[in-house]
Amino acid sequence: MKPALNQIANDFHAFIGTFQSAILATVNATGTPDASYAPILQQNGHFYIFISELAQHTDNLMKTPAASLLFIEAEETASDLFARKRATLKVSARAIERTDADWSKLIDAMEAQLGEMISVLRNLADFHLFELTPTQANFVKGFAQAYELDGEMLQNIQHRKAKGHRSTTSSK
Repeated sequence: MKPALNQIANDFHAFIGTFQSAILATVNATGTPDASYAPILQQNGHFYIFISELAQHTDNLMKTPAASLLFIEAEETASDLFARKRATLKVSARAIERTDADWSKLIDAMEAQLGEMISVLRNLADFHLFELTPTQANFVKGFAQAYELDGEMLQNIQHRKAKGHRSTTSSK
């Protein structure tokens, strides 16, 4: 029996909720992709990262707000390396200035969740806080279990079955 789509949406949100960092994909000014990672705070349907100007992804986000987050099951716990559970989220980034009313509250929340390192980093001028707002997501639970999510709080979900897997041999 197939799980209901609302259960899949719940599974998606529970899965990404287990992570304290994400793989971050950004593009530079010439469109070249850069992959990196950052610790994250998840709050009210948004993700927050606090990143240094020394990292390429910071400059990329300042110039091009479109990015992607990847949350992926650890290799050692996956039953099959080709079907690791994963969620890829398209996000739009917005810098939150230190003068913004929410900046201190968000940094305090990051420190509570991510540890004392934030208390050191918050005093470094080259670190910038970004809010990442998801616009769309793909969630793969395993073979033939791929879903697309969109809408407010990524609650609209549909099974990805348009093309599916096809054999390279023709049936006779």
